[in-house]
Amino acid sequence: MSPPWHPERLAARLPFLRRRARLRAEVAGFLAARGYAEVETPVLQPCPGMEPNLDPFVTRYAAKLGTEARPLFLQFSPEFAMKKLLAGGAGPIFQFARVFRNGEAGPCHQPEFTMLEWYRPGLDLAGLMDETEALLRAVVPEGLRRGGRVVATDRPFARLTVAEAFDRFVGVDVLASAGDAAGLAAAAGVALRPGETWQDLFFRLLLERIEPAIGQDVPAFLTHWPAAEAALARRDPADPRVALRFELFAAGLELANAYEELTDPDEQRARFAAWRAERLAATGEDRAPDEDFLAALEHGLPPCAGIALGFDRLAMLACGARRIEDVLWLPAV
Repeated sequence: MSPPWHPERLAARLPFLRRRARLRAEVAGFLAARGYAEVETPVLQPCPGMEPNLDPFVTRYAAKLGTEARPLFLQFSPEFAMKKLLAGGAGPIFQFARVFRNGEAGPCHQPEFTMLEWYRPGLDLAGLMDETEALLRAVVPEGLRRGGRVVATDRPFARLTVAEAFDRFVGVDVLASAGDAAGLAAAAGVALRPGETWQDLFFRLLLERIEPAIGQDVPAFLTHWPAAEAALARRDPADPRVALRFELFAAGLELANAYEELTDPDEQRARFAAWRAERLAATGEDRAPDEDFLAALEHGLPPCAGIALGFDRLAMLACGARRIEDVLWLPAV
């Protein structure tokens, strides 16, 4: 096969690439009109993120050639850096960030890709859903296209909680099963695989039964995730079993992950410690947290909500492209 820069292959992608460029400009214009400032933060970070299921690219930095070098990581997300700016008083901000995840490949994955993230102080999860819906309606009014299906953006998006989705599509009370893998397997009518944890089974059922069923006619927000999957979201004060988190799905793709952000530095440090122990037990790697990020939380992160949206995937659905490579000028792999 000819390389992706070959005139014939590039010409075949040009309509998609031109639509991508317009999409980026339209997204930036939408956010700027709402008072967001575009920022740029470093790709190289002292810690790429703490999630135990993500594998980083590692490089080494020396202040001068021949001197001792220290490791730096290509970021999973600009989240830590952008929250530092929020703690410093930057106000509403957005970024088209280059992000990196090792061990990911496929029709909808690249190890290097573009993440659109935006954060607004004072915004709650419901307000962020409203804004995300308004953004997609403004920049892709014709709908999202994949495999001959059109997912309408000119109608209200679906909103359902994780508990509602598991009740409807799996037939289980997922919150009542929290931490009980055998109980969840029995209720769902599946065999528990060797070594499968509750979290493993939760995501297997989500992938097999829920994701294919939602976001097919209109995009769907899946909200209020179990507290064990809170990540960097704060727990719901009205129901501590769940976290104020949503993911957005359309045409069988996860497009975005969003939080009403955790601002408590002590709880954040405890979550990082748990992730650190989990990674150490699973891989033998000991990953220290970004202490500068924790210092920013200590200084004071304002109440806010933020979202990470896979811009390449949005471009795919805006163009009706089959593969992520179709909307990239030059794929990394």
